[in-house]
Amino acid sequence: MRDRFLTHWRGIALSVVGIVATLWLAVTGQLGLYIHPRYFAFTTIMAGIAVVFVVLAFLLVPVGGEDAEHDAHDHGHDHGADRGPVARAWWFGLSVVLVAATAGALLVLPPATLTTATVDQRVINSSVAGQSLDDTIELAGGDEASFTVKDWAGLLRQGADERTLTGKSPTLVGFVTPDTDDPENVFYVARFVVTCCAVDAQPVGVPVYLPGWRDRFAVDEWVSVTGTFSSNPSIASMQATVLTPREITSTEQPADPYVY
Repeated sequence: MRDRFLTHWRGIALSVVGIVATLWLAVTGQLGLYIHPRYFAFTTIMAGIAVVFVVLAFLLVPVGGEDAEHDAHDHGHDHGADRGPVARAWWFGLSVVLVAATAGALLVLPPATLTTATVDQRVINSSVAGQSLDDTIELAGGDEASFTVKDWAGLLRQGADERTLTGKSPTLVGFVTPDTDDPENVFYVARFVVTCCAVDAQPVGVPVYLPGWRDRFAVDEWVSVTGTFSSNPSIASMQATVLTPREITSTEQPADPYVY
């Protein structure tokens, strides 16, 4: 049993770290930072099944013995014997570092949402570009109290302007990310749309015109913005319509920071 553990300890340790991290996120309600809620049950069940497979693999996978001797005979020598004490010590040390780094990343560092660093790698509002005209008209005449940042971004992406949105005064909660065309005067109140998991998350946002906003808010800070839509005064920004804030305050990141 001891030899079996020493042979497979790296795989066992990495598997246990991954399983524990998944179950911990599920128990603490933070699994939603990484996957869509529809996959919560599936992911938790698979983590439980993984426990069974790790135990079975540990008990059933052969160690050394006849298989090792047979392989050594077929190749003419034992490759393991080629490793001297120094090489084995280096390999063991690298394995420990790998396991420790994985454990630190999954179990020690606090879970975090996606940020502007991810927005910079993707095109904001590209995920709402395919919204149909019928959807836009339906949204424009709908109950704005139920609108998300995604809905408002979709309206603007499809060409809704201040005339279409007259009388609309949304309150939006999201994180601050700069408009790359005019980062000093315009920022997006943004969220990520998650279809499956954080890997496929796409940023959506509503542009806010607020000259000197950097003096009040930091990039990635969460804010609550209430305002009305108007033509964009910025001559540098490519956004035709912006939200002119009537009230804007810092706020806590919501328990569920993504939209679906």
